[in-house]
Amino acid sequence: MKAVSGVWSRPACRSVIVALGLLYAQWGWSAPAATATDDNRIRTQLVARDEVELSSEINAKIAALPFRDGDAFRAGQMLVSLDCSLYAAQLHKAQAEAGAAHELLEVDQRLAQLHSVGELEVEQADAKMKASTAEVAYMQATVQKCVISAPFDGRVTKRTASPQQFVEAGKPLLTIIDTGHLELKMIVPSKWLAWLKAGHPLSVQVDEVGKTYPARVARIGARVDPVTQTVDVTAALAGNAPELLPGMSGWATFAAP
Repeated sequence: MKAVSGVWSRPACRSVIVALGLLYAQWGWSAPAATATDDNRIRTQLVARDEVELSSEINAKIAALPFRDGDAFRAGQMLVSLDCSLYAAQLHKAQAEAGAAHELLEVDQRLAQLHSVGELEVEQADAKMKASTAEVAYMQATVQKCVISAPFDGRVTKRTASPQQFVEAGKPLLTIIDTGHLELKMIVPSKWLAWLKAGHPLSVQVDEVGKTYPARVARIGARVDPVTQTVDVTAALAGNAPELLPGMSGWATFAAP
């Protein structure tokens, strides 16, 4: 192929286009741009609204890890329990020291009223009492991190730790997804923006289960891809469908504008 003054000639461009078309046909590739049918249908995929990787916030040994890959759980259920006997003992020690510091402050305040101690001693006792109280609060927060509860109804997608294993802070333990709030992700032609708005009704036929479900447009992307002339669209299913799982796909059909 020859170039004329640094620009591809028309015959050369046609050759490139034909060659690319043959490659797509030979290998079964599809163009990246969204392809809409005449009846406003587009391919879509189900995704979980929330996917969280749970990690330990403290260094401790795992006491219990009851859920495995694929297990379902409810919001508030214990997902991870850490052995925090050492932290609990430190909390009791801090509470005892805080109690003693509080009593010492009360004694010094009474003595100060009798002019038996100076103001400096009272201020030092007050500072010690505040430091002890802060230590108690710190240890209480640490002990609360010994149990990790489910933030939502969902399922475990991956377990990366085991009971009796010692884990450090930041160590991933479980990856969970919110299966109660599934969303539809799709890429539609940007020319649909002339009539497609948030709240627009649609129906989705899910290939894996062979059923059709109602939905509505929840969000529209903030920018249009200038190359493919497409825009991202997110839709929300109406109602709960426990048989649906993230990763399923199908056809989304939009109501006529």
